[in-house]
Amino acid sequence: MRRRNWYLMLILALMAIPFAGKAQEKLTALEIMRKVYNRPTGKEMEATLTMTLINANGDKRVRVIKQFIKDFGNVEKKIMFFVSPADVRNTSFMNWSYDDPNKDDDQWIYLPALKKVKRISSDSKGDYFMGSDFTYDDLGDRKPEEDNHKILREETLEGEPCYVIESIPKDEDYMYSRTVTWVVKGKWYGLKRDFYDEDGEYLKTLKINKVENIKGYWIITQTEMHNVQKNHTTRMTLTDVKIDSGIKNSMFTERMMRRGLR
Repeated sequence: MRRRNWYLMLILALMAIPFAGKAQEKLTALEIMRKVYNRPTGKEMEATLTMTLINANGDKRVRVIKQFIKDFGNVEKKIMFFVSPADVRNTSFMNWSYDDPNKDDDQWIYLPALKKVKRISSDSKGDYFMGSDFTYDDLGDRKPEEDNHKILREETLEGEPCYVIESIPKDEDYMYSRTVTWVVKGKWYGLKRDFYDEDGEYLKTLKINKVENIKGYWIITQTEMHNVQKNHTTRMTLTDVKIDSGIKNSMFTERMMRRGLR
C-alpha cells in the first residue's frame, strides 16, 4: 500500500509506519514529503474506526465505522461503512486515489435516506465530512508536487526529532493557504500538522496521540483533529486492525456501497 496524502491516512487512521531507519542528511523539503507520501506498507488493511465528535461544550457524539483499503497497483481504493448510531447506519463513503499526478481522486457517498450513490464534485471537497473536522479533500490524496515545500527548522516534538515543513499550494484557489508539518526523521510520518485557511488564519491542528506495533508495522491507532475556529474536535480511534487479510476486489464498488455490510 503506497503512502498517500499523510493527513488522509490520519482521517481514516490507516497509516502503517515501517520501522525507522537512519535518517538521510541534506534532504530537500520536497524529498522529505515524497518519503512521507511513498512510505511502503502492506497491500491491504481493514479495521474498526471509532469517531468521536466533541463540541465546544464538551458534548460527545460517537460513530462506529468499518473501513477497508487496498492497493491495486495504479490506484488505491478505500471504503468506509457506518455501523452506528442508527441515524448514520448504512451510510458509506468511497475514495479512489490514482498514481497519475494529473488525475484527481474519485469520491462517492451513499446516503440511505436518498437511496442513491452521489459523486463528490470538486466544488464540494471543501465541505466537512459527516459533521467531523475533516473535509472531503482531507480524505483524499494530495501529492507532494501539488505544493511548494520549505524546511522551516528542525526540532524535537514529543521526544521525536522532526523536520518542520511548510507547504504552500501551487493552486491559489486551494482551501488551505498553507500547512506546517512535523515529520519524524527516519520514520517519515507527520506527528503533527497545522492548517491555515484561505485568509492565512490558523484553522486547525491534526495530531497523532497513539502508535502501536502491529504485524511489524507501526500503526497509528489514535489521532485528533482540533478546529480552533469552531472549538470542535474529532478524535479517531482504530481497533481490530488486520493487515493483508485478503480483501475481495468487489468490496470497492458502488454496488457494495448500496448493499452495505451484512
